[in-house]
Amino acid sequence: MSTQEKESLKEKALRQFKNGEPLFGKDGAFAPMLKEFLEEALEAEMEGHLSSDESGREAGNKRNGKGRKTVKSSHGEVDIETPQDRHSSFQPQIIEKRQRILADNLEKQIIAMYGLGNSLRDIQDHISEMYDTEISTHVLSEITDRVVPKVKQWQSRPLDSVYCIVWLDAMHFKVREEGKVQHKALYNVLGINKEGRKEILGMYISESEGANFWLQVLTDLNNRGVKDILIACTDNLTGFTQAIHSIFPKADIQLCVVHQIRNSLKYVASKEQKVFMKDLKLVYQADTKDQAETALLDLEEKWGKKYPVVIRSWNDNWDRLSTYFEYSQPIRRLIYTTNTVEGFHRQVRKVTKTKGAFTSDMALMKLVYLVTRRIEKKWTSPLQNWGLTVQQLAIRFEGRLELDLNTET
Repeated sequence: MSTQEKESLKEKALRQFKNGEPLFGKDGAFAPMLKEFLEEALEAEMEGHLSSDESGREAGNKRNGKGRKTVKSSHGEVDIETPQDRHSSFQPQIIEKRQRILADNLEKQIIAMYGLGNSLRDIQDHISEMYDTEISTHVLSEITDRVVPKVKQWQSRPLDSVYCIVWLDAMHFKVREEGKVQHKALYNVLGINKEGRKEILGMYISESEGANFWLQVLTDLNNRGVKDILIACTDNLTGFTQAIHSIFPKADIQLCVVHQIRNSLKYVASKEQKVFMKDLKLVYQADTKDQAETALLDLEEKWGKKYPVVIRSWNDNWDRLSTYFEYSQPIRRLIYTTNTVEGFHRQVRKVTKTKGAFTSDMALMKLVYLVTRRIEKKWTSPLQNWGLTVQQLAIRFEGRLELDLNTET
């Protein structure tokens, strides 16, 4: 670019800046500078390629004209000429073949907007309005697909050998498959590590929630390095306890008391629910297991004939419902419900609630993964009073939980 051309651009840039006009884009003063930079970088890459012994001039390769392409960025669109070689072996790095979006802030914005639940149409409209750049939904889909390798890497990453508390629960979504809408279960595993920090250990998709698939989930956790779980918190899914103990035989199982209460109230007449709940609270809010069992006997004596199925359910599941009585109050509050993982689910649903049916399992996984990574960024501190809590766990599970006293908790 000559000195005269540069002076002309400077005047144009000053004028556009004063008028609030975009400096980049097809008519922007800086567009020729960006175009020149990109083309010079591509030429330098081509020269390096042709200098190679294996793929360059020594191998009979040489330049073969130029192609043209339009690339889009957060600064607008730029038309550039791209050098070509006779053997078609040139693989540029600054702008890869078939790449139409510069790897700048625009691509990050697109992925971030997708992770916030915006549809591809919404993202398309936003980019058009903000940057005067049109990007097809097909290209946007290709950009969000770049998350897929990260999803797979995250799904298979190594895990800690021991987790103090693990919650296992599923969410349900609609996914379009072969032209039909299917109901899918997204299995989520949330754990507390020895440092007291929350972590999503894994996400898995299946057509329905069941103990057989949970067994596959637990096997995967084991294969990725988890050798022991101290306390596993679940809902009352048939066969769940057996599935957990088949992989982690020493784990204490705590069924969600809140799930049990909700299921019980389904079979209690609405006009009697308030009185029934008052009596039931004496069971699950008792200070000790002995007091709870006494209250459960009283509950059976008063309501057993009227609601035998409800009382039988409490008696049959009592061993796994009452595990939390063996712990101090801070641990009880953590494990007697699945509120911790349900809180995570609520944050995910804030983003997914506007979606009808996902186009594929991976479309669902991509979005939930991006939401999860954003949520996990807030999980930087250990749980409140974790130092005392983890010491109690270490005493109770002697030999299974080794504390590193040099590690901050």
